Amino acid sequence: MNEQIRELIPKELWNHFADLNAVPRPSKKEQRVIAFVKAFGEGLGLPTSVDEVGNVLIKKPATAGMDGRQTIVLQSHLDMVHQKNGDTQFDFDTQGIDMYVDGDWVKARGTTLGADNGIGVAAIMSLLSSTDIPHPALEALFTIDEETGMTGALELKGGLLTGKILLNLDTEADNELTIGCAGGTDITATGSYKEVAPTGNAALTIAVKGLTGGHSGADIHLGRGNANKIMNRILLQLTKEFGVGVSTISGGSLRNAIPRESVAVVVTQEQQLSAIKVSVAALAALLTDEYHITDPKLSITVDAAAMPAKVLDPTFQLNLIRALYTCQNGIYRMSPSIEGLVQSSNNLARVVVGEGAYSLQCLTRSSVDSEKIDLRDCITSAFELMGAAVAYGGSYPGWAPRPEAPIVQLMTNLYEELFHSHAHVNAVHAGLECGILGTNYPGMQMISFGPNIMGAHSPDERAQISSVQKFWGFLLETLKRIPAKD
Repeated sequence: MNEQIRELIPKELWNHFADLNAVPRPSKKEQRVIAFVKAFGEGLGLPTSVDEVGNVLIKKPATAGMDGRQTIVLQSHLDMVHQKNGDTQFDFDTQGIDMYVDGDWVKARGTTLGADNGIGVAAIMSLLSSTDIPHPALEALFTIDEETGMTGALELKGGLLTGKILLNLDTEADNELTIGCAGGTDITATGSYKEVAPTGNAALTIAVKGLTGGHSGADIHLGRGNANKIMNRILLQLTKEFGVGVSTISGGSLRNAIPRESVAVVVTQEQQLSAIKVSVAALAALLTDEYHITDPKLSITVDAAAMPAKVLDPTFQLNLIRALYTCQNGIYRMSPSIEGLVQSSNNLARVVVGEGAYSLQCLTRSSVDSEKIDLRDCITSAFELMGAAVAYGGSYPGWAPRPEAPIVQLMTNLYEELFHSHAHVNAVHAGLECGILGTNYPGMQMISFGPNIMGAHSPDERAQISSVQKFWGFLLETLKRIPAKD
């Protein structure tokens, strides 16, 4: 790990971030990072507890002169999205993130950086370990599994927190104060199909790579290419023009990431190889032009492959391609009440087909629960028409904005005072834990903010050094301004 990271300002925050990033912490596998944070709190002599699912709570009393202020809940999640480029050799289960400084940015070599939400975790750790930062009583809540189901927030019991103000440090633009978010639900379509012997005598690997990807909520409005939809477009053309047989498809990785890559193996007649390559090249030229702004590194390749023993039954193959074509992807509806806010969307996140079985995975989001259900049912209909079994999971509620809340007013005015500009007070299409936490702590004032983090959920993720400094100063000044207890 580049020691330059530890010399960045504020040093305490970047050092805690470096320590955190040395601990593997994929969603659903947070045991090591839970132990790391628990040991951290206990090492400071602070009351530290771990609940039944793995959320860690560390409490710190107010500093001198601040004991009459309201208790503040500081909250961030411990897990991170694990994605890497296809040509990057990296084991997320055993290796720490390999970071480096590039100008005003901290980046990782070929993988996600973990700034989402590691910078927030490191900021809280810095406050807990500080000896000279004034602050009211703090309840530091570190949740688990935010990225793949928010189960930490969902399973957090009422009565553990006494604070009435929650600062969620999980926003990715330093000029934003987020006060609302979308809810979401997972859709999984599975089934089996008949395999048949291929009629062709040559096989090809088709690869879609180089897409920008990104967060399937926060970036869905940017119109970036979805590798699963692009691959499906290619396969439909080759099925219609050449009658190719599809053997396998593997596209995307995580539900909350716009898929960057997809690979398929198809079978055809040897005499059609040249024509297929010409056809794919022509379609690739069209797609490259369509996505030249959002995905300038899009790459579509066709290469010889080993001959597979089986391919999809032709009827099932066409039904699968049609269902994937029908599946809504991207924006479903914009908010009619908040300008520029995506109200509902879907991400066709994962397509896995091979060896007689398939799995199609989506993440559907909406800030309106009834519309989320409507979109879910729309997608379900497409998959059920091809005979798939459709299941739902990971559902979580949205977070209704409260712009009149005192903490929102305090931080909005403070932002203008410190930075001589207006903060963008908004709701986001991404999922945040605040909506869930609010179900067990009704009436709690909540606000989310953070530094500039670009490319979250992709190997292009990077955190801006100067923005982290801005965020840190804003956080410290906010804690100084917390009002007295009622």
